[in-house]
Amino acid sequence: MEQQVNPAIDHKWQELLADQFSAPYFVELKRFLLEEKSKFIIYPAGKNIFNAFNLTPADRVKAVLLGQDPYHGAGQAHGLCFSVPHGIKPPPSLVNIYKELNDDLGFSLPQHGNLEKWAKQGVLLLNATLTVRAGQAGSHQKRGWETFTDAAISSLSRNYSGIVFLLWGRYAKAKESIIDSRKHYILKAAHPSPFSAYNGFFGCRHFSRTNELLSSQGKDPVDWAL
Repeated sequence: MEQQVNPAIDHKWQELLADQFSAPYFVELKRFLLEEKSKFIIYPAGKNIFNAFNLTPADRVKAVLLGQDPYHGAGQAHGLCFSVPHGIKPPPSLVNIYKELNDDLGFSLPQHGNLEKWAKQGVLLLNATLTVRAGQAGSHQKRGWETFTDAAISSLSRNYSGIVFLLWGRYAKAKESIIDSRKHYILKAAHPSPFSAYNGFFGCRHFSRTNELLSSQGKDPVDWAL
């Protein structure tokens, strides 16, 4: 008998990814998460796992920013890559994102790390893996999430056009193979981590370039100011 998992996810995404929710890997992923939750603290909270999808419905996606793994520290992860809730200190990679934002567009450095404003304007802030065990980076990798988030990227590539994909770092750049570059725009740079930001992230000007590409299509630019 076919099993169907019904996550609390925006209806447009629900339509696009319907076949994923009944796939054996997704049913197994849910079983794995229930087992993990019975033994460990898992981030983000269940209500926030699909936050990126719910704040940025598929038919409103203008740009996609790809991360790898949720933050694994207490209170940090809330379902948006690179973002942390109000009241949580911005992590080092986000601090570097803000530095580039300042250099590119002249905006003052934000005093918080919450990127929900971007998400609500159509910037899909998507991690490849949507959950993690507290204090253990990468602990939920290769359990099925990557298959699901790859399917989300592929569905955007197939069903829409003119989306700007921001691929920062080696892991994100590997996703280029599932994006149709004839229909979409791909901007690549080093990861904003302190270990690599000076190797091609600083100076990439991806914020202004994204808006130029959106404006050239008659789409509203993103207000990146926070």
